[in-house]
Parts: sequence; structure tokens; C-alpha cells
Amino acid sequence: MTKFYITTSIPYVNAKPHIGHALEVVQADVIARYKKIEGNSVYLTTGTDENSLKNVLASEKLGMRTSDFCAVNSSLFKELDDKAGLSYNVFVRTSVDKDHAKVAAILWNACSVNGDIYKKKYRGLYCIGCELFYTENELVDGLCPEHRTKPELVEEENYFFRLSKYQDRLIRLLESGEVKIIPETRLSEILNFVKSGLEDFSISRSVKRSHGWGIPVPEDDTQIMYVWFDALGSYLTGAGLPSDGQKFKKLWPADMHVIGKGIVRFHAVYWLAMLTSAKFALPKSIFVHGYVTVNGQKMSKSIGNVIDPVAMIDKYGADPIRYYLMKEISTFQDGDFSEKTLKEVINNELVGNVGNFVNRTLSFIHTKFGGKLDEQKLAEGALLMTDIHSLVDDAKRMLDRSQLNFALLKILEVSSKGNKYFQDNEPWKLVKEDERAAKEVLFVCANICRILGILSYPYMPSTSEKLLSYFKEKPSKFEAAKTLTKRFEIGSPKILFSKVE
Repeated sequence: MTKFYITTSIPYVNAKPHIGHALEVVQADVIARYKKIEGNSVYLTTGTDENSLKNVLASEKLGMRTSDFCAVNSSLFKELDDKAGLSYNVFVRTSVDKDHAKVAAILWNACSVNGDIYKKKYRGLYCIGCELFYTENELVDGLCPEHRTKPELVEEENYFFRLSKYQDRLIRLLESGEVKIIPETRLSEILNFVKSGLEDFSISRSVKRSHGWGIPVPEDDTQIMYVWFDALGSYLTGAGLPSDGQKFKKLWPADMHVIGKGIVRFHAVYWLAMLTSAKFALPKSIFVHGYVTVNGQKMSKSIGNVIDPVAMIDKYGADPIRYYLMKEISTFQDGDFSEKTLKEVINNELVGNVGNFVNRTLSFIHTKFGGKLDEQKLAEGALLMTDIHSLVDDAKRMLDRSQLNFALLKILEVSSKGNKYFQDNEPWKLVKEDERAAKEVLFVCANICRILGILSYPYMPSTSEKLLSYFKEKPSKFEAAKTLTKRFEIGSPKILFSKVE
């Protein structure tokens, strides 16, 4: 089996998870589940980024110890992962995982031995929200371009990483596709950034400014590692470094990092340079998604439009939320979340299209034929099955390209074609006039239901497993969807989706 090591980014725990975090979790899981059923040995790492100044400040504001604050909020992100159905293998908490602290030291020492770490005094503009120094020309009207807040002026002595040394090498890596940036529009953005000139960046903070929170710099107890230098190493920790060398040898390098557009620079520039310096193999691809807005506006506590994804899952179910996020939010661009639209999608597409087609087909077979249906010779249904198999190929090709929303549209089209075929042929009337013809219609429709069960697994795993159970099957390769099942023995079907008000 070919290994496929995939990671999500690890979010800061300064606040509860929002619907944007759910988008990334589901995207990563769709890719992971698809790769798994296609025959890969999949390993997925996720976790929480806890060694951050913004976490310290948030905990102090609440009068909590930072360790307690991180533990509470980390559990909320883990709850989201579990309820959203993220099929992860390991959850790394950067403030408590002993292996992770060792990994950060290993990475630091390897870069230091290569001559890429030095100490100097520095004065710069720092955004706590980004945990990043900005130059004045990177600001927009004097504000952080990401958070629209004024950065603070910081002056202290820190350790620096020789990023400028790797400018030409990074350009070659990115232009050659050795590290693939998905989509290509993000590649153009990051290449422009690299070609504009790279400056060395600070990779430590004073103990005082860090409030004593974080992983200490090796052999210098006056400094704490910069949160990004520490956090990026979580991908190595998740792969087994340093305690499980065999596991790490098997898993690394990562096949795909799934991240948001706001942290591309850290992954496609800083991370690649750090790994190169430390002589680790580089990740094969970086998948970059956009942001989720709410009713056309950026999520903001002051506006009060922050959507709790766990509450949404509890209210509507994990599979409907997964379906909505993958279909309605563009895979690579910003997209809008609306509860009103969510309800419409559930009622019109999941209930009215997929659920209605499956229930009508399987209920009719169960009622009229005791759930048993033998292979039928296809006449008009043969052309439809050719079209359906073509849609299977389309969905597979799009998933291979990580075009998650376009692949899901093809899967929905499978259901729409099945629904139309059922409705046009009216088997409830046909069975009274020509039972053989009615059986052909139902045989075709039952096979389409089975195909839907296979294709929907990456997106709606619980629904898929429930649907496939009627055919005594488990999730399998998409190619299996192009083989007709010859005999059906279907029990009494249950409703897949319920209408919401």
C-alpha cells in the first residue's frame, strides 16, 4: 500500500473553534477518506497550537492559568474534530506533548549546526494576532493586513534564522513543482513574495515578553522559541519523531499539508527553508483553502456573527454540515455560511434529491418484491448507466485534483439522474402493466443507490455506511461503483435525511 501522510494546520486555542475551523477539518477528512478507499495507507495528524503569546494574553484576561486555559480550549477543538468525523490518528498538543518539545529542540539544533541561527538585537512591528513581524510596506494604512489592527513596536535581542540564504533554493523548489502548491493561484502569490526579497526572521522571544510560556531555546534559558518555529514541528511529532523511528521513516515526508490562506507564508517559505536547513525531506504538497464569511461578513466577535460548528453539528447532524461546507464553500476561495441556505440545501438536496430517490427505490423493492431483485437485462437503462459511470470517472478525476466541491456536484448529479429516471418511468404504474420492465427500472435505480453509497463516503461517511449496509457492502474504491450488482436482498430502508424547519 502507498502511504499518504496528511496534516491539518494546528489552530491557536485563544478562542473557541468557529465554522472556518470546521471547513478545514472536513476538507482534510474528505481527502483522507478518499485516499484510504482508493487503497492508500493513510495517516492524519491534527492538534492545537498552544505555545503562543495570544493564548497567554487570552488566559490572563480571564484570570486563568495558561495551562488550564489551553487544556479547556484544546478539548473544544478535539470535540469539533470528533463530532465532525475527522478520521485522525494523532492529536498533538504542543504545550504538553513531551515528544513535541524534543522535536522542537531537534529542529533548532539541526538548523544551528548548519549555521543558520544567530542572535542579534532587533526593532520591529509585531502583530500578536499573526504572531509575526511586519515591515512598514507590508502594512495596509499602518495596520496588519490580516487582522486590521495596529502592530506594536518591539525592541529586544532574539535569535534569527537565515531565511535570506534560501531565497534562490525556494524559488527553484516552488517553480519546479517539487513542492506542489494547490491551487496554482497561491503558488503565484508566494513566488512573488519570495522573489521580492527574503529577510532573516526572528525565531525566539524573550522570556519576559513570552510571559515564560513556551518551549525554551536550547542552552539559553532567557529565550523562548518563536511559536511558529515550534508549531510547524508538530507535523514531525505527529509522524513519530523522535520516539518511533520506524514510524517516522515510513510516514515522512508529509504528502499534504491542509492549511488556510492566511498561513501560506509560514508553510511555503519558513517551513520549507527550516526543513532544508535541518536536512529533513520536504512535504510533497500544500493545499490552501480560503476563509468562511457569515452572511457576507467576516466573522467577528464584535459583530456577533461567529458560528459555533459544534452547535451546528448537534442541531443538523455531522453529514449535512459536511455536505454543505464541501458543496457551498468553494474549495480554494472564500465562501459564505448561511444557516438559511444550509436549511435549503438539506431540504432540497439531501432530503428532496438524495434521500427521496434512495427511499423511493429501496422502499418499492422491499414492498413489491420482498426486498429481492435479480439481475435484469438492460434496455433503456443501459444508456443511463453509461452516463452514471462517466460521472463516477469525473468525480474521481476531480478528487484526484483536490477539487472537492466540483467532485461533489458530480455525485449530486448521479442522484438527480436516478431521480429523474425513476420519476419518468413511473415503476408504481409500470409494475401493473409490465413487471419485467418495472424490474429493469428498479434494478438500475438500486445500482445507482449503491453507487451513491460508494461515492458519498468521503463526504458523508455515516450516510454512506448506512446506505451501503442495505447492500451488505462496505466503502470501496470508486472504480467498484462501475460494476453492476447482480442480485439485491434489501431489508426495510430507513430515512437517510429528515426535513428541517
